[in-house]
Amino acid sequence: MNQTAQISPLMQEVSGHIAGTLKRKLPAEVEERARIHLVDTFASMLSGSRLLPGKRVLAFVKPLGGTREAGIIGTRIVTTTLNAALANGTFGHADESDDTHPPTRSHPGTSVVPTALALAEWRQLPGEQMLRAMVLGYDLCARTLLALDAHRYAQSGRHAGAMGQIFGATAAACALLKLDTRKIRYALSYAAEHVGGIATMFRDTEHMEKAWAMGGMPAHDGLSAALMAARGFTGVEDVFSGEPNFFTIFIDQAQPDEMVKGLGTVHEIMRGGIKRWTVGGPIQGPMHVLYELIRQHKFKANDVERLVARVPVLELKIVDNRDMPDISLQHLLAVMLLDGTMTFKAAHDYKRASDPKVRKMRERIQAIADPGIPAPVRGWRCVMEVTLKDGRKLTHQTMAAKGSSDNPLNRDEVAEKALDLMGPVIGKARGQKLIVALYDIGRVTDARTLRKFYCA
Repeated sequence: MNQTAQISPLMQEVSGHIAGTLKRKLPAEVEERARIHLVDTFASMLSGSRLLPGKRVLAFVKPLGGTREAGIIGTRIVTTTLNAALANGTFGHADESDDTHPPTRSHPGTSVVPTALALAEWRQLPGEQMLRAMVLGYDLCARTLLALDAHRYAQSGRHAGAMGQIFGATAAACALLKLDTRKIRYALSYAAEHVGGIATMFRDTEHMEKAWAMGGMPAHDGLSAALMAARGFTGVEDVFSGEPNFFTIFIDQAQPDEMVKGLGTVHEIMRGGIKRWTVGGPIQGPMHVLYELIRQHKFKANDVERLVARVPVLELKIVDNRDMPDISLQHLLAVMLLDGTMTFKAAHDYKRASDPKVRKMRERIQAIADPGIPAPVRGWRCVMEVTLKDGRKLTHQTMAAKGSSDNPLNRDEVAEKALDLMGPVIGKARGQKLIVALYDIGRVTDARTLRKFYCA
């Protein structure tokens, strides 16, 4: 029987699209957004290299040695592509600094970028190819989850991001390895075998298992799927059709056509979000609103009698009085009231959780799950009322916090955030040079040249 005849139109379109990635020029607005996400992800990786999950994965990878193919961010270590992807991916989600794709509850950058970077360094590829593979990876990550209905998938106890990011990393790797359509189909089948990620990761209080499961694991496993196909592994050529298939195994009433709807013309990176504040996604809305109120009305913490923050129901469940300071809504609102802003250092200072001034301020803060606030998946929204001691009541709201796709950060705003993250690791002068190089990634002829900026 003709093998090609058994391949579904869906799989033919997906594998053909991946194979043609490096030949397709990106629209200018998509290319610009990708550069901004690239800067943000590099900043998250550099910062994460010094956090506990980063230290642990580095201690795991360093003794493995291996062929000198790709660098580990924030170090002088050069190792195999798989080791580099694992370490850099874990660095990227060692904290809540990395980008998101709110409609699918995923964090594409922290798995797709480390994979693309590792291969681009190994093969000494130009930055433009790395960027095109990156945009592809965001697309396949998001589209796989859209086909499964990310919200329903998450309700099953699995973690949507961990699954989608494997497919994003696999697609990016297949493109950069220049695999033909048959090998791409094998790689996608191996990616499906790798699928992991369960919601128990949210019980991790040190962000370590979560950093691996949401960053390093999908990067490593997606890359390995592509490398195995490149080196002759064969298998099921169409995991998306037949009985059973990828969709029927994981969820009822999947919508496989979401994988290809608008493929090549609608780019999911344009629906991505970049956090203005280095804290959990559901806190972006409240941070945005409080910061604007402070700037507009010039009040101080001691002026505040009471603060009420209303947020979507599902969002409050994630950040309501959590133990980790960077994902505790009430704690972070108290810190912003006291400081007038929010820095990376302040958001991650465990000592301030027991600071009497912070604890006293928290007593004046109430967070309410408001079913009346329209709530798209991971919408960064908040309605806030601040009552001052002089009797004034200040109100403000946002249905699209700064950094969301409807209110995106620009180059300068991302650079400001990035320098705050990069500075402690490589210094602000080198951080600025790295940002310039990444914003001008199209002129980089060999990805290895980025090492001189990011090593420490």
